[in-house]
Amino acid sequence: MAKRIKNEEQYETLRDKGYSQEKAARIANTENSGEKGGKAEKYEERSKEDLYEQAKKVGIEGRSKMSKEELIKALRNN
Repeated sequence: MAKRIKNEEQYETLRDKGYSQEKAARIANTENSGEKGGKAEKYEERSKEDLYEQAKKVGIEGRSKMSKEELIKALRNN
């Protein structure tokens, strides 16, 4: 059975930008996918645990060994 994409428009946009099917699907299936932000705390104001959980949601590898600063950098470059 094929996986269902929560936000097809965002998925297609990401695929057009060159993202892999897996990464585009992972991003398009996150909670609040495609919504405009602006209300989230800055990464620097969040706890390392919160940053780790966010990194886990988006599939950043090696996150368990990263410092808070490394998690921030990885999340920004994801």
